[in-house]
Amino acid sequence: MAFFFLPLFFILILPLTNAGYWPPSPGYYPSSKFRSMGFYQGYRNLWGPAHQSVDNNGITIWLDRTSGSGFKSVKPFRSGYFGTSIKLQPGYTAGVITAFYLSNNEAHPGYHDEVDIEFLGTTFGKPYTLQTNVYIRGSGDGKIIGREMKFHLWFNPTQDFHHYAILWTPREIIFFVDDVPVRRYERKSIATFPLRPMWVYGSIWDASSWATGDGKYKVDYRYQPFFGKFTNFKASGCSAYAQAWCQPVSASPFRSGGLTTQQSRAMQWVQSHYLIYDYCKDYKRDHSLTPECWH
Repeated sequence: MAFFFLPLFFILILPLTNAGYWPPSPGYYPSSKFRSMGFYQGYRNLWGPAHQSVDNNGITIWLDRTSGSGFKSVKPFRSGYFGTSIKLQPGYTAGVITAFYLSNNEAHPGYHDEVDIEFLGTTFGKPYTLQTNVYIRGSGDGKIIGREMKFHLWFNPTQDFHHYAILWTPREIIFFVDDVPVRRYERKSIATFPLRPMWVYGSIWDASSWATGDGKYKVDYRYQPFFGKFTNFKASGCSAYAQAWCQPVSASPFRSGGLTTQQSRAMQWVQSHYLIYDYCKDYKRDHSLTPECWH
C-alpha cells in the first residue's frame, strides 16, 4: 500500500510549491495548424437557449438558479482535433462545472463513450481544477469507470482566454492546454478505448453533489449568474460521414501521430509540477477494470 501512497502524496503537494512556474516550450503548436471558425459554423444550441449569448467570434453560456446551458456540434466525428479558447468566472464558483468534451451519450444512452475537459468550480482564493476524463462504453460490471487525471494550472484561467483541446485518433487521445500536452491516453485494447463516433459539446451546469471537495462545497446562487466564455473554435478531422480512407489528423510533425521528444518533456514537466490526481495511483480504486494501470 505504501507503494501507491507515496507517489500520490508527492503529486498532491508539488503544485503548491511550484505555483506560477511555466512549462517549457513544447516546440510544436498544433492549434496553429487548424483554422478557427465561428460558433454557428460548427455548433448549435443543445439546451438552455435563454442562457446563451452568441457573437461573431464565440458564445457565452451561464448558469443561474433556473437553468444552465449547453451546445453541441452539428456533426459527429470518428477522429479529430477539437479545441476552443475559454475564459472562466472568477470568485466563488463551487459546484459549477464548465466543460468542453466529446460524447455519444445521446446515441448510446447508458452505454456511451466520453472524453472530457472539465473545470471544477472553486471557493474564494483557491485555484480552479482542470479535470480530464475518459469513459468507454459507459460502465463495466455495473460500475461507472472514469479515468480521471486532475491538474492545477500555471496561470489564472479567469483573467484571459486560454486554448484547451482534445486530439482523438484511433491510436491515442491527447489533452492540450495552450498547445502544451498535459496528458496522453494510448489505446491498449479495444475494450479500453473509445472508437464509436462522438459529437463535440460545451456546457455549464450545477454539479454540487461532487464537483468541489467531493460535494462538500455547493453552488451558492447568491453569486449567480456563473459564466463560461468560449471562442476560437477549432474542429478538424474525420466526420462520421467521411470516406473510409479519411486520414486522422496529427498533433505532431509525425503523420503517424504521437508526440515529439520536446512535447513529451513538456508533458512530463506539467505532470511533475501540476498534476494533483491520477486515477492509476489511487490505491482506493478498484483497478480490475482499468488494465492500463496494471503496469
